[in-house]
Amino acid sequence: MRELFQVWQNTISKEKISKILNIANKTPLSNASIFSSYGPMQNIRRSKIYWLSDKWIKMLLWEYVLKANKAFQIDIKNNSEMQFIEYRHNDKGHYDWHHDVNWNGQDGMDRKLSVTIQLSDSNEYVGGNFEFDEIKTNVDFKPQGTVIIFPSYLRHRVSPVTFGTRRSLVAWYYGPKWR
Repeated sequence: MRELFQVWQNTISKEKISKILNIANKTPLSNASIFSSYGPMQNIRRSKIYWLSDKWIKMLLWEYVLKANKAFQIDIKNNSEMQFIEYRHNDKGHYDWHHDVNWNGQDGMDRKLSVTIQLSDSNEYVGGNFEFDEIKTNVDFKPQGTVIIFPSYLRHRVSPVTFGTRRSLVAWYYGPKWR
């Protein structure tokens, strides 16, 4: 049986997290968007983002993707997009139930594996829980430096942040269209 998700708690060092945060803090954040804009987007996603392209971060994530894919056995390439995200309580930051695959994509590639890295210390915010829709688990995804990898078609969300700011890095690794 294939695994549904892989997690490594507290695995990314504080030094690497600081380096990622320094990169993100040098650039203004913009409002997040979604694939489809049916209805008010703020009801679905409310966060600030910055697209990253730093090779060292991609290589760091690729190591974890390769480990995780031993369980998933999904056809993927070292081709990804990365996004720094802030969910702020004063903006009612959240991302409601969604999956990461753009089923209407026309480029012959689909998001296959999704990666989330917890950058905030869990004491810096309240709420903002990462959750899967159809998977019940007792795994604590909040420790700083935690890496979560899962097939991009799994529905998940970040619940509303009610205090502070939750910061994370997400990435999506591509492969040939799902069949």
